[in-house]
Amino acid sequence: MLQLDINEVARAVSSSFHGEGKVLDVCIDSRAVTKGCLFVAIKGERFDGHDYVADAFKVGAAFALCERAVPGFEDKTVVVKDTRKALLDLAAYYRRLFNIHVVGITGSVGKTTTKEMVYAVLSKKYDAIKTLGNKNNEIGLPQMIFRLEKGVEAAVFEMGMSGFGEISRLSRAAAPTLGIITKIGMSHIEFLHSRENICKAKMEILDGMGMDAPLLLNGDDDLLWEKGRNLSRPVKFFGMENEKCDFFAFDIKQGENFTAFKIKYEGGTHEVEVPAVGLHNVMNATAAFASGIMLGVEAEKCAEGLAEYLPEGMRQKIVKKSGITVIEDCYNAGPDSVKAALKTLSMMPGRRIAVLGDMLELGDHSADAHFNAGRQAAEAGIHMLFAVGKFAEYYHKGAAENPGMVCRVFEDKSRLAEALLNEVKEGDVVLFKASRGVKLEEVIALLYKGLEEI
Repeated sequence: MLQLDINEVARAVSSSFHGEGKVLDVCIDSRAVTKGCLFVAIKGERFDGHDYVADAFKVGAAFALCERAVPGFEDKTVVVKDTRKALLDLAAYYRRLFNIHVVGITGSVGKTTTKEMVYAVLSKKYDAIKTLGNKNNEIGLPQMIFRLEKGVEAAVFEMGMSGFGEISRLSRAAAPTLGIITKIGMSHIEFLHSRENICKAKMEILDGMGMDAPLLLNGDDDLLWEKGRNLSRPVKFFGMENEKCDFFAFDIKQGENFTAFKIKYEGGTHEVEVPAVGLHNVMNATAAFASGIMLGVEAEKCAEGLAEYLPEGMRQKIVKKSGITVIEDCYNAGPDSVKAALKTLSMMPGRRIAVLGDMLELGDHSADAHFNAGRQAAEAGIHMLFAVGKFAEYYHKGAAENPGMVCRVFEDKSRLAEALLNEVKEGDVVLFKASRGVKLEEVIALLYKGLEEI
């Protein structure tokens, strides 16, 4: 992070504070305070950062950003009305110290994978940084922005949300020079009630973008196609169904752990191969390829970057254990991503087993969504479905429409793991998919442990 004068910081957050000194870093966790940093006291549901201000000063913080004066440290405390807002305001100020490419990515599904692929592409030409982990909210994004420093030429920031206004605030801080919306699905429909409202919330990414900053949209998505064609700014589309898209993927061929395809665009046609499976990853890669072309990366370098992409965390990571292929895809789940995962599984050779847990934050749509996913599993030719969680019975009811499919429901994950371990055999392909809160990775760990003991 670049050094900032403390009065520069005060002006950025609209505080009347005046003092002397430099800020070398910004920290929100008293356990991670670095010497010379600005400690930002954030109020959370279970903690209040103001309780740790004195501790932060003891271990080297130079100043603190607080909502109230801290006795004994008045000359080091920048007081504001709302430290969360001030953190975003400071990040917005800091971001504008850099004249670089900034890609902002949002959407109902595929944000993180697209972020990783865009980063892989841009890194072929630029010194780039990206969002780490799940730091895609109003606390995490500023921390990513403060990682900008001299020499950085491009940044790829993921933006998450659960309601109106959040993407707007994130975009105003990040000021994207290129915005990407991956898809409008059902995630967060519990709070926003309709896909139209979800689309409206995602389109808030425009609030922080200049009028000449281009927007890259999924042209296979009905709402994004309609919205994008009526915007008075540069807009490009990517897709694999709508041939009118500016970047169109076709001739798709899936291997055991890779997917090859071609992308047609204004510059011609280029072959691409990614070390991931599934049509949804073709979409993500096409968006990444398009972003690279739009930001001056040669087509050959875009393809080279995509070939080097590595999945992050538990997002469709393929693991081989005792002759069994395991698809770890349990970081998050919604109707669209579950459907895509089942489609991917259906294209794999061998006996196909789906292990599905609850999809969360669907509100009144929960029962129907899980029923439809069970039916989709049956229609996709999945041989067995193991379901666990509050809505497991709805998976079963949907799958029951195809009497040839075996579906089993479990009340807890340990019994599921035991049954799965007794069932799997060499040559099987097992997909794990659920929302993060289900912690389906616990079943994966039990499965791996059991296989090693056989």
